[in-house]
Amino acid sequence: MQLIPLSAPDITEAEVDAVISVLRSNSLSLGPKLAEFEAAIASRHDVPHAIAVSSGTAALHLAVRALGIGKGDEVIIPSFTFVAVANAVRYEGATPIFVDINPTSLNIDPVCVESAVTPHTKAIIAVHTFGIPADMAALTEIANRNNLRIIEDACEAIGGTYHGAPLGSITDIGIFAFYPNKQITTGEGGTIITRDTKLAARMRAMRNQGRYPSGDWLQHSELGFNYRLSELACALGIVQLGRLNSILAQRAKVAKRYDSLLAGVEGIILPPLQLPDCEISWFVYVIQIDSTLPCGARDRVMRSLLSQGISCSRYFAPIHLQPAYESLAYSQNLKLPVTEQVAQSTLALPFFNRLSDSDATRVVIALTNALKLETNQPKIR
Repeated sequence: MQLIPLSAPDITEAEVDAVISVLRSNSLSLGPKLAEFEAAIASRHDVPHAIAVSSGTAALHLAVRALGIGKGDEVIIPSFTFVAVANAVRYEGATPIFVDINPTSLNIDPVCVESAVTPHTKAIIAVHTFGIPADMAALTEIANRNNLRIIEDACEAIGGTYHGAPLGSITDIGIFAFYPNKQITTGEGGTIITRDTKLAARMRAMRNQGRYPSGDWLQHSELGFNYRLSELACALGIVQLGRLNSILAQRAKVAKRYDSLLAGVEGIILPPLQLPDCEISWFVYVIQIDSTLPCGARDRVMRSLLSQGISCSRYFAPIHLQPAYESLAYSQNLKLPVTEQVAQSTLALPFFNRLSDSDATRVVIALTNALKLETNQPKIR
């Protein structure tokens, strides 16, 4: 039985050649490929500054720190997202304030954000979940009215747009990540973009142990970190970024294929294929198992697919209910009904731009058969 992976990076000989070229050079860190990769990212998003770092988590951490967020401050975030969003806030001693999501986009709900603003609120982290653009107009209006900063987490959304603007470029700071399951990869890695020259200079220094270009060698002006991205990773990223449009087109084609195959299948809710004035950057393809099916249906369907060599996974487990967070004061008695319901129903299907039509068909047949079994289960809740 051939395994269908959940995700797979798209690496061609051009990427291999680019990495080998760096290996044959004398520069493996903080060299010309870093500058070239940053310039390409900045140009793509029409901003003056891009800072490449070792991961999306590192990018989030530097963004939080650069904005002066710290002890006593609150940052409004979704609980339905990757844990790094909350971790980056906690690294600086600030408090993540979890709010609920919109049931259609699965992005942070501006109405809930509005209700969560207090005198201690300093920022909002707007995550473009699964590559679907968040409601940036509403979030920006709330932020402007309350003198808040917005960190735009586009780690899952490179290449997407909101009302014509590239995701990540709309607010104070934008974040990208290039883990191997993302649309493009540098192996590990991430990037920060901003129009603010002072913020850019500070984040660039902090990624390299707090060292500014104006200082002497081994002179460190503030507390920093080893968040550098290697020349090898940057060389890979340059080629991948150059192929981004074709990669996104292929991923959109796979999403449309799934949408067509799954149309009319009972017991599931499909992700939106398109949104007004937005371009989705397809990161994953996540369906929801309908709540009318018996309790535990999602997990049984998932086990059925896995037993047939079809990789799948839940996306996401709510952060406020995870062991690292559930005992904390701000998670106690917190109820996020949409987040908690959605988290119990989501199922990510195999999704990558080279997924064949035959493999997509195999996934859908297995899923449909598993769902048919669920309709015969006693509906005990």
